[in-house]
Amino acid sequence: MSPLVASLRPQEWIKNLLVFAGVIFSLQFDDGQALLDATLAFVAFCAISSAGYLFNDLRDREHDRLHPDKRHRPIASGVLAPETAATAAVGLAAFAVLLPWAAVSAEVAGLVALYGVVTAAYSLALKRLVILDVMTIASLFILRVVAGAVAVDAAASEYLLVCTAMLALFLGFTKRRQEAILEATPEAEGSRTRPVLEHYSLPFLDQMIAMVTATAILSYVIYAVNSPFAGSKMLATAPSVLYGVFRYLYLIYDRRDTRSTAAILAEDPGMVLAGASYIASAFLVLYAFD
Repeated sequence: MSPLVASLRPQEWIKNLLVFAGVIFSLQFDDGQALLDATLAFVAFCAISSAGYLFNDLRDREHDRLHPDKRHRPIASGVLAPETAATAAVGLAAFAVLLPWAAVSAEVAGLVALYGVVTAAYSLALKRLVILDVMTIASLFILRVVAGAVAVDAAASEYLLVCTAMLALFLGFTKRRQEAILEATPEAEGSRTRPVLEHYSLPFLDQMIAMVTATAILSYVIYAVNSPFAGSKMLATAPSVLYGVFRYLYLIYDRRDTRSTAAILAEDPGMVLAGASYIASAFLVLYAFD
């Protein structure tokens, strides 16, 4: 079971916490039923995302064996049998769709299924298409937020969706920059497993990162000024967002951090501080001073 659990990449489930944005920002966090529905949607997205990781690792196992780090993945190394991984992926995908269908709503089940389809399309073709690969990743972040809002019958703010998209593009392009730096090293010669990086130059990635960083910050400030429930009081959360973005850029550019996005968000003390302070300030604005 240990290799199978490792292949599910539970450390990546931190991204699925976006599902709770709907229940938090619609002032329903103290509603037991709404919180339960959001939690079930979260579990469904964890299952469907893990099914996607298994599918991706099955597809890329031959390429992964050429990579100095990815060759240690359970499927690529032969520790986890492909048949076992395929069975688990199908089971998780079915569970991910049936759970919200039975316990939340057909709409949420449909969004989870759509997430699975987009993930499969990404693994099969889209991750090889320059720019579209990062835009696809951003769409998956938006699907999480929309599904979380639908689960609790809330309307997601257009500005919040734009901000989510820009932050996802920010994370996507910075990830590509990390990979481009790594694959340019002599140690990585002959072990390149992401063909799309041939089409990304560092100057282009830097330009994209600068653009989406500015847009993400501006869109969040606009949202914070026009928050549906808290009005401009949401500006109190802006310092945490600014610090988190600046800290992430510092780690990528100055510290040359090569960890995954999930690892940086969960392990770096500065990013943990940014996340914790954001949650605390948002709850204070929305629930303590409403």
